[in-house]
Amino acid sequence: MDSLTQATLGAAIGEAVLGKRIGYKAAVLGAVIATVPDLDVLITPLFNEFQKISIHRGYSHSILFCFLGALGFAFVLNKIKWTKEISFRKLWVFSFLTLFTHVLLDAFTSYGTQLFLPFTDWRVSFDSISIIDPVYTLPLLIGVLFSIFFYKKNHKKRGLPNNLGLIISSLYLLFTLANKQQVQNEFYDQLEAQNISSFRLLTVPVAIGNTVWYGVAKDKEQLHIGKYSEWDENRIEFHSFPINDHLLDGLDEKLIYKMKWFAQGFYTVAEKDGKIRVYNMQCDMQGVRYFGNYAAPTAFYYEITPNQDGIYKLNSGMHQAEPKQ
Repeated sequence: MDSLTQATLGAAIGEAVLGKRIGYKAAVLGAVIATVPDLDVLITPLFNEFQKISIHRGYSHSILFCFLGALGFAFVLNKIKWTKEISFRKLWVFSFLTLFTHVLLDAFTSYGTQLFLPFTDWRVSFDSISIIDPVYTLPLLIGVLFSIFFYKKNHKKRGLPNNLGLIISSLYLLFTLANKQQVQNEFYDQLEAQNISSFRLLTVPVAIGNTVWYGVAKDKEQLHIGKYSEWDENRIEFHSFPINDHLLDGLDEKLIYKMKWFAQGFYTVAEKDGKIRVYNMQCDMQGVRYFGNYAAPTAFYYEITPNQDGIYKLNSGMHQAEPKQ
């Protein structure tokens, strides 16, 4: 999720756990700690394009990091003036919940999270909520602000608005999972009605309120991409793209494994001026891009430039043209 949402969720966790002990400082601490997992973006410039693929939402988004990070934060908090009178156990619970809710929330988005590093690099991705969705964020923000500014820390009803915000946002998150199932059923029905066969389906929300979705149906040779709005209940127009796996033959095996791993199988490959472009639908879904007779399944791509020695150059690019209406 976006940084504002993660900070707001951390503030709400802080208020819920420590608000009655240290007042507004609990929300401040929660917001600060909640941003820590995303600081991995600060080190990405130190890595090449290949390494960057697995750096973000990697170790800093694992359960192990949450556990160990909570120990570190609890140790520090146990030494500072605000929180030194609070038990180490409660400080650890506060820190762990703040970190873990961050990585868990990220797992609901399409990018995925490597929760179980270093034991496995499997990326957990529920694909049920957009990276930015105010319908989730606003109840949290309103709840924590009401608790902080309308009640003193020792007021018996101080936690009520904040807890209500947490409940509403959590229910909405559960709703996105149920709504995703309904949307998937709609895609399956329309795929069947249009005689498009597939054995895997990816659905990704792309609008506020969980109402507009892209679907990617995969068969042995093609991806079929369509857009569906729950407001319009439209007939889905599918655009088909060949996967072109053969274009990856002979390229670096580690690179190709990482590319496929990153896309979780939902990718297409194209060739342009002797360079290989890989489009990843799992992590980028911006709609079909058109350039005369050429069409790309989405905007972002990785570009591989191979040479005769088996060494490659990896870059990334973005199509700027607007999707055809």
